Amino acid sequence: MSYAIITVGGKQYRVQEGERLLVDRVKTETGKTFNPRVLLIGGDGSTEFAPTTTVTARVVDHVLGEKIRIGKYRQRTGYKRHNGFRSSLTQIEIESIGGGAKKAAAAAKPKAAAAPTPEPPKAAPAEAAAPARTAHPPKDYDELTVAQIAEQASSWRRPNLEAALEHEQANANRKGAIAALESALKEKESH
Repeated sequence: MSYAIITVGGKQYRVQEGERLLVDRVKTETGKTFNPRVLLIGGDGSTEFAPTTTVTARVVDHVLGEKIRIGKYRQRTGYKRHNGFRSSLTQIEIESIGGGAKKAAAAAKPKAAAAPTPEPPKAAPAEAAAPARTAHPPKDYDELTVAQIAEQASSWRRPNLEAALEHEQANANRKGAIAALESALKEKESH
């Protein structure tokens, strides 16, 4: 019976294959798999610290924890406050320890490789020389405040600035962010 000690969200868990557990919210979507950091692999009388093997976990669902009621009270003053909190959790299931899923995927690959692959259509010489790239706003752009955008916009590349401005006009439409992005673009043009 093998087990692993993994770390997810700064907390350590002892897990076995097929086990389900609740962990702090992870960014992975429901139904997708991820590989948490493995600290130890053990079982059958042997343990291995800092192993090279991987653990595969699948996100089952994103849920809320039990409600915690918080109350404040000061006697003889009439001061009473009540609040509640529910933590954001993710239910995960451990699919494999030590690459069990990889073995199944490797067994499926030869079948896929045996099928002939169609040749891609030949592109014109101009298209082959310059591959098309699409610019995206900088990483975690939606979580930035207007002040952070104004502060960081000068260090972004021009395609990222244009994509961020396009995104801002289409989705959020924050006047301060649009002004900061436009001024950063004008600054890039003047250089």
